[in-house]
Amino acid sequence: NGETIFTANCTACHAGGNNVIMADKTLKKEALAEYKMNSTNAIITQVTNGKNAMPAFGGRLSDNDIEDVANYVLAQSEQGW
Repeated sequence: NGETIFTANCTACHAGGNNVIMADKTLKKEALAEYKMNSTNAIITQVTNGKNAMPAFGGRLSDNDIEDVANYVLAQSEQGW
């Protein structure tokens, strides 16, 4: 489910774990660690509330979907996307 949610909502900016808006703030393992986004809770907060150029998805996605996409992002970062 996390992959499906990511594909439908996140790939426009984050395809392959990249970031088309802020090139240094990728979803790669090193960048997630550098910006303290390397936990499920941190990603859930960011996806739910948005930050900077990233919109909030709290009103569009269910809590379960947001948790699934956060787990997917962490798993993909571990595998190198």
